[in-house]
Amino acid sequence: MLKVEHVTKYYGDFKAVDDLSFEVENGEIFGLLGVNGAGKTTTFRMIMGLLDKSSGVITLDGKNIDYSVTDNIGFLTEERSLLTKLTVKEQAIYFGALKSMSNDKILSRLDYLLKKFDIEEYKNRKIKELSKGNQQKVQFIMAILNEPKLLILDEPFSGLDPFNIELFKEEIISLSKKGSIIIFSSHRMDHVELFCKKLVILVNGKTVLDGNIKDIKEKYRKKNILLKGDIDKDKLSKIDGVEKIIEKSDEYEITISSKEVSSKVFEYISKCKNISKFVVEEPSLNEIFISKVGESYEK
Repeated sequence: MLKVEHVTKYYGDFKAVDDLSFEVENGEIFGLLGVNGAGKTTTFRMIMGLLDKSSGVITLDGKNIDYSVTDNIGFLTEERSLLTKLTVKEQAIYFGALKSMSNDKILSRLDYLLKKFDIEEYKNRKIKELSKGNQQKVQFIMAILNEPKLLILDEPFSGLDPFNIELFKEEIISLSKKGSIIIFSSHRMDHVELFCKKLVILVNGKTVLDGNIKDIKEKYRKKNILLKGDIDKDKLSKIDGVEKIIEKSDEYEITISSKEVSSKVFEYISKCKNISKFVVEEPSLNEIFISKVGESYEK
């Protein structure tokens, strides 16, 4: 388990991270989100032991993170961090050596991953000769070469097409099933929703929202029902809790006072004819993110 407990980081008088706490279980994929400058990169560097904390505690399986632990950590940065004059093989040998891997283990793992990501022919090519998408594949391979216990992914799908995003997704899920702790950061909320069950949203280094995504969505649930079919608007409007009915080109948008009213509406429309749609709208994580970040800046 990764534990971040009441962590704060100052750069001089500037507070970059403010009393941050969260836990990530083995095999869990956790979302750490925020706009640029929110404190995510500083948090990543503190977790990896690259930056000292001003206060607080960070532990992996109950141990402080130092050089005895870092061999078990993988990190994919948002920026390219490859040595572009090296070949893919040379980069892997260099990186694997830093993680105390044997040459045999490095090369066998590299061959497996190059094949999986369909870039075997680039093994002896210099990184600078590869496309941006293939460089991103190589960077991801370097991050998971050591089969890390803790994997930090910052914008891992940058520059990838939908097919290759699927390949990355499969490997991320595979690592989590094997017990890896994964921290996932992206500005694409739809990507976050693909993986994460829990998250923290940072604004100016401070947590503005955290918890289980399912619970967060329930809390911020929209009070709208989208409906298609033959209904009597007058009868529907008389249901206690129905506040407004907007008739659109081919459907109705019904505003209700609380989610409990949806069952009353459903009971009514179950007696109607030609009902082809009944959807209680769920807010997207993107809408919730924008709402919470906006609230924080308005305070």
